[in-house]
Amino acid sequence: MKLRFGTGAHGNGRRDFLRMAVLAGGAAALTSAVRPAATLASGQADVLLLTCMDYRLVNATNRYMAGRGLKNKYDHVVLAGAALGAVTERYPEWNKTFWDHLALASELHKIHEVMILDHRDCGAYRSLLGEDFSKDPGRETEVHSVRLKRLEGLIKEKHRELRVELLLMSLAGRVEHI
Repeated sequence: MKLRFGTGAHGNGRRDFLRMAVLAGGAAALTSAVRPAATLASGQADVLLLTCMDYRLVNATNRYMAGRGLKNKYDHVVLAGAALGAVTERYPEWNKTFWDHLALASELHKIHEVMILDHRDCGAYRSLLGEDFSKDPGRETEVHSVRLKRLEGLIKEKHRELRVELLLMSLAGRVEHI
């Protein structure tokens, strides 16, 4: 079935269609703008998940969270290097971003746990720390553990009520607890 828009005083059919689409979009935006903030932010998430930005692990991360029974039950913060991104002195604005997200997730979604999911062969660790740790898996685990535990300690200082889980994912999607 082909939709046809007549031409008239307001222009041709294509222009009429675009004008209607814009008006409909504006009405939808106006409707959501007048909704109470509590309605928009209602609900509860169990967890705030901090992960790295590495595109290679997006699907593995989603599968892992679903396998833990957390599909659509978590807020997700992404920083290069995950734990390293949240504690690095090189980019203090990243630190602030993490803490702002954590505060808002606690306020709006009543989270009770923070999961920090670093991963092996991390380019951010390589770039920010100046060494390729993936060549020595034991050393790589140690370097990640230091940053993960540092962030855990900072979270516990500021939010004693939150549980913290420290995780390290391989490029194959296997997750180990730290």
